[in-house]
Amino acid sequence: MAGNEITRRKFVRDTTVAAAGIAVGMSAAEAAQGSPATQPAAEKTRSYNEKMEYRTLGKTGLWISAVSLGGHWKKIPYKFGTEDFARNRREVVSACIDCGINYIDACTGQEVQAYSAALRGRRDKMYFGYSYYEHEMRFPEWQTMEKLLESLDDMMGQAKLEYVDLWRPTCYWTPSTNHTVAHEEAIVGALEKAIKAGKVRFGGLSTHKHDWAIRMIETYPTHIQVVVVPYTAGSKKAHARVEPGKDGWKGITEKRNPKEIGIYSLIDAVKKNRVGWVGIKPFASGSVFKSRGMPDSATKKEDDERARMTLRYVLQNDALTAAIPGLITADQVRNAAKAVQERRKLELAETQRLQQTVDEMWANLPENYQWLKTEWEYV
Repeated sequence: MAGNEITRRKFVRDTTVAAAGIAVGMSAAEAAQGSPATQPAAEKTRSYNEKMEYRTLGKTGLWISAVSLGGHWKKIPYKFGTEDFARNRREVVSACIDCGINYIDACTGQEVQAYSAALRGRRDKMYFGYSYYEHEMRFPEWQTMEKLLESLDDMMGQAKLEYVDLWRPTCYWTPSTNHTVAHEEAIVGALEKAIKAGKVRFGGLSTHKHDWAIRMIETYPTHIQVVVVPYTAGSKKAHARVEPGKDGWKGITEKRNPKEIGIYSLIDAVKKNRVGWVGIKPFASGSVFKSRGMPDSATKKEDDERARMTLRYVLQNDALTAAIPGLITADQVRNAAKAVQERRKLELAETQRLQQTVDEMWANLPENYQWLKTEWEYV
């Protein structure tokens, strides 16, 4: 093993220290950092860069870069498994490290293999979020604790991973699907066993279903330490509650008793339970861009501006730990990191341009992404 690799024994020890702090009433951030500083000292996180913003990942005590790396690689002109593809992913990961981006979220078998390979020899530079969705809760044959653990062992072995920082099994794909209480117990049981075995540091879940994310946070606060759910350029947080309607979730401004009617916003649930929130789909599958996400297009300059405006907007949500766009090139990485350095509050002209972008984004959503508006415009 390379000398700078973090061993399973070391991270189990560090996680135990943080957990001990929580047990006596200290927050995980305080336990890990020693004080609730707004930004970590360089030695308290990975790939620290003074130009990057870092946020605590809920109760885990990890400091995560506010802009991180989503696992998807749509529009890459190289086939998975080729040397050109591997070189592209190494270059993107290297650019992330240089910019202070320190979290990768991989959610497919190919993504896990690609990013574990890109990090080989420098695993200590980034935190690794893991899911192998093809063998997880979306499919009936993988909906037991035993099968989830079998899946974890299988892909970790294929990818030569000693441990992952976050296991967040991928659950609901479409909002119309349903998980039973037995499925929920399978998830939390698998997370508990994997953490005790030293394979996983922290647990969570990913879902596209709005109300179920809130239910899991409220029902299993010890096990669901992080949620990986959407927050887009068009998502809104200026409401006390949300309620389902025939055309999707709607924001409700009146503060009524949630036990009697409706539910709190996901933002409220995340803050109340100190859960980390990794925001997927900030660019709505490329729909915010004139080019629909093609790199080096004729509209690159405007697309880069739209990317930065979107990230500046979503990071105004202080319940969000990190936004994780899929990034195709090192130049896109640098552009995304630049958004952190720009003024967070949008000027009037920028707000108008962002609204135009959002209107186009909703209009351009592919048919199989309509749920992104109905479920995640109001959160």
